[in-house]
Amino acid sequence: MNTVWIVDDDRSIRWVIEKALSRENISHRSFASAGEALTALETAPHPPKVLVSDIRMPGESGLGLLQRVKTLHPHLPVIIMTAYSDLESAVSAFQGGAFEYLPKPFDVDQAVALVQRAIAQNAHQQGAPEEATVAPEILGQAPSMQEVFRAIGRLAQSHATVLINGESGTGKELVARALHRHSPRRDAPFIAINTAAIPRDLLESELFGHERGAFTGAAAQRRGRFEQADGGTLFLDEIGDMPAELQTRLLRVLSDNHFYRVGGHQPVRANVRVIAATHQHLEDRVRQGLFREDLFHRLNVIRLRLPPMRERREDIPILVRHFLQKSAQDLGVEPKRVSEPALKYLQALPFPGNVRQLENLCHWLTVMAPGQTIEVADLPPEMRDRPEREMPVAWVDGLAVEADRLIATSPGEVFDRLTREFERTLIRRALTATGGRRIDAALLLGIGRNTITRKIQELGMEDHRHPPASENASS
Repeated sequence: MNTVWIVDDDRSIRWVIEKALSRENISHRSFASAGEALTALETAPHPPKVLVSDIRMPGESGLGLLQRVKTLHPHLPVIIMTAYSDLESAVSAFQGGAFEYLPKPFDVDQAVALVQRAIAQNAHQQGAPEEATVAPEILGQAPSMQEVFRAIGRLAQSHATVLINGESGTGKELVARALHRHSPRRDAPFIAINTAAIPRDLLESELFGHERGAFTGAAAQRRGRFEQADGGTLFLDEIGDMPAELQTRLLRVLSDNHFYRVGGHQPVRANVRVIAATHQHLEDRVRQGLFREDLFHRLNVIRLRLPPMRERREDIPILVRHFLQKSAQDLGVEPKRVSEPALKYLQALPFPGNVRQLENLCHWLTVMAPGQTIEVADLPPEMRDRPEREMPVAWVDGLAVEADRLIATSPGEVFDRLTREFERTLIRRALTATGGRRIDAALLLGIGRNTITRKIQELGMEDHRHPPASENASS
């Protein structure tokens, strides 16, 4: 009996997986299309123990295959592979009952371990498939983003409270909306409120509503956000800044599922799923006495961490292309493309504003860049002329950024200028470490004393940390 079936129209992918499985003595069988696999599945005396399938193939898609497989063999673990790393693919795979979602390119050992886990556990995931019918809402190939996609997929049928941690601009509300849209509450309202953006004396009324005459200016009864979100999802952004008295009220609502409007005496019931988000470390706020520990534990049922842009630099190219396409569509113009040097330059930038900053940059470039191909020189001045202290920590990244800048601004001088600066920096640091003693500096660098003397003269560094006269004579 064949233990593992592999379905992929890419022969090289099939070959790699076959060899890896063979090394582990796992029997297997390969198919170039979903149709071939389905035909074999319908006639085979025994189904495989695990099926590994690509998503996008000619003819029947991997998600279509997943649906058919789950109809024929509900408990057969299916591992979905795809080179298109977006949230819709991940969620559709999990909602279709996939055992796991494996983004390409993948580590072969990791893939084999996943197959072995599927064989051992014989997963019992269920669910109806949902084909992606809209543009991907969240993109990402970075492993940290794939973890977020997996979490959203696993939470698709859940009503659990979720706490989202992430820096400003990482897309916390976008993830909250995705959690809602892929949940059983998708047909009910999604209501969002930034608790830090509303004055504290108005926040209670915003959340819970008020009765007529409850305070000056309350001319009519008003439904709060909890009532508006009844049956759906309430997203509380920047929950860490919520005033202490409202933390107490929120805890009671989460515990009792009812609340009172401001000035009201009748309890109001609301069936609401709460998703909270913050850029702060709530554990620290709890230790400082600024956030209720019992509320923290009530919110911290399922926790998602959104990575900052600096932890997912490999996603910058796909995000840039996506945002340029989106901006062009919004403005009714042809989308612009980014040159490879400009893309590499962008990948080395810090982007403290995260995805939001990158999206704003792409909109700026769509409007302001003069040509259809965006070069380094087309970036805003503040991004082209960053001070040295803002250069990436990894020196290779910094070198790449400077190389791209010089290629764009000083062609023909790049190699000489960077080589001289590289040598000058090494010698300067070595001389600083040795108090200006050239022989010792040469030993640190692994070069001869005559070489360091010649380089100092060629690079115009004679005035750097004058060594003792006796050493000058011997050098």
